[in-house]
Amino acid sequence: MITASSGARITPSVTSDWRQLWREAVTDSRELLDLLALGHLAGRLPADDAGFALRVPRGFVARMRPGDARDPLLLQALPQLAELEQTPGFVTDAVGDLASREAQGVLHKYQGRALLIASGSCAINCRYCFRRHFPYGDEMAAANQWQEALEHVSHDKSINELILSGGDPLSLATSKLEELSRGLAGLRHITRLRIHTRLPVVLPERIDAPFLEWLHALPLQKVVVLHANHANEFDSTVDAACAGLREAGATLLNQSVLLRGINDNADALVALSERLFAAGVLPYYLHQLDRVQGAAHFEVTDEQAQALVETIRTRLPGYLVPKLVREVEGDPSKRPM
Repeated sequence: MITASSGARITPSVTSDWRQLWREAVTDSRELLDLLALGHLAGRLPADDAGFALRVPRGFVARMRPGDARDPLLLQALPQLAELEQTPGFVTDAVGDLASREAQGVLHKYQGRALLIASGSCAINCRYCFRRHFPYGDEMAAANQWQEALEHVSHDKSINELILSGGDPLSLATSKLEELSRGLAGLRHITRLRIHTRLPVVLPERIDAPFLEWLHALPLQKVVVLHANHANEFDSTVDAACAGLREAGATLLNQSVLLRGINDNADALVALSERLFAAGVLPYYLHQLDRVQGAAHFEVTDEQAQALVETIRTRLPGYLVPKLVREVEGDPSKRPM
């Protein structure tokens, strides 16, 4: 367990059971502040977590800096009063997910790829999440043994890659993922499975032996796209999770979001790329913020974003420079910037 003594002592849990660690996540904003010796900031918290519940695993809390109200990991998880502001241009469906719905939990935006909303659950609720208002209760591809989603995919032979997203698809039990792989067994046009997940970073214990056995046995090309925004998110447990994924045959990529006050400087972005590569992960995308209601305070201007990428290009080899992109509803791909 992580405990608070005088609001500052943090002791990681001794269990390796990811389900128990999930249940032990911090869900109270005041507790999170107390754990980091920041209880005096409780008066700045929005009522009812601004309508988007706080959730953060205690192992991730242990990577935050006690006493630092501007810690880049804390700012990704802590509700802010700024989330209550109504900002023109910031909407509940920032990237047109609902317009691309093809079946229950199936989004089809791009040629050759279909995205399955596998789960509505996440181990951490990132405050900038572009799906923070998504109607997960109605859109779960894993419902009914993935039946409706698999039926759609089976009839569209143009799809050769499935993308598991959410929420976080690895919030599902491995037995639920096995249901999916059994359903895919006869679909010869599906050659690649891509998993978008934050769990190997925020709850690396999820990458356990049963999951790795399932992943290794998949007769498909496997791509795991992680989501880390700052080098401080990595420690030895995350390195071990990444090593396990690679040994199971997965190609590891990372996508980040450019966030004001968290990684909007060249030093932070360079350090992130270097730390990713040290863990065997290639930087993939650096996203401009999706303009979702409640996240305007994280936005970095396009001019600033482009200047940052030009700066890091002079400091890193090309393969460690992520592509700066924005997702625009109706575009046939992510829009390069």
